[in-house]
Amino acid sequence: MILESALWVLLGIVILFLIFRFGIRIVREYKRLVIFRLGKCIGTKGPGIVFLIPFVDSPFAVDLREQFLEIPHQTCITKDNAPISIDFLIYSKVFEPTLSVVKIQNFLTAVQGLATTSLRAVVGDISLDDVLAKRDHINEVLATKLDQVTEGWGVKVTRVEIREIVPPKDVSEAMIRQMSAERTRRAIVTEAEGKKAAAITVAEGAKQSAILNAEGDRQARILTAEGFSLALDRIYSVAKGIDEKTMTLQYFDALRALGASPSTKYIFPMEFTSMLAPIVRGLNKEGALPKP
Repeated sequence: MILESALWVLLGIVILFLIFRFGIRIVREYKRLVIFRLGKCIGTKGPGIVFLIPFVDSPFAVDLREQFLEIPHQTCITKDNAPISIDFLIYSKVFEPTLSVVKIQNFLTAVQGLATTSLRAVVGDISLDDVLAKRDHINEVLATKLDQVTEGWGVKVTRVEIREIVPPKDVSEAMIRQMSAERTRRAIVTEAEGKKAAAITVAEGAKQSAILNAEGDRQARILTAEGFSLALDRIYSVAKGIDEKTMTLQYFDALRALGASPSTKYIFPMEFTSMLAPIVRGLNKEGALPKP
């Protein structure tokens, strides 16, 4: 009797262990369980505690986090028949766990094969120069082509990043020579522009100096002319106050000075005789001069 009870207790412990072992799953936030019951998919469960029927339900865990797949170097032929080697990364994430399990066996392997064929197709339509210069364009085209296919698998290709492009050796050497020539050209252009700027600065300085000198001369001439004009105005204002007798006295003083000189000939202006006429008339009236 005791043995029978112990067997029942042992059986109960085994059943509980199996229930906890196969019937209860704790699913993390970034995972989902795709449940197959007797071979039929009944949907997705999680996150949290998920109860399963032992030996009846078969769970399949799917990671919803973004994953990356490294594609090793692939040799492609460009539109102008140049062989190049390209390696890149593919970033993807599952948005429909059921489709990722039911529609494809291993979507990472499938994406890798699809990426290599798509890369060759894209590069084959582009020249070598465009392949080297338009990485972003190639990334976008590859991501679009891959996403069109993987969408049916419940997988979203978020982006594609080309990591390295290795052109042929002769092309690499030509590119190095081209870059060296371009740097030399830029150095020459920069030096020429510096000399040009210096010459312009010197010429501008000379121009400003000449303008300032000319302006100074003009101001000096203006001031001289203004001074001369003021002197003439002063002389004119003083001359307006001089009467005829004062001028006559000035002429007599001038004659006295001439008489003291050794000269024997004198030239008098006509205005002098006209100025002497009133004096002569005055002397005639007073009888100071003899009558002819």
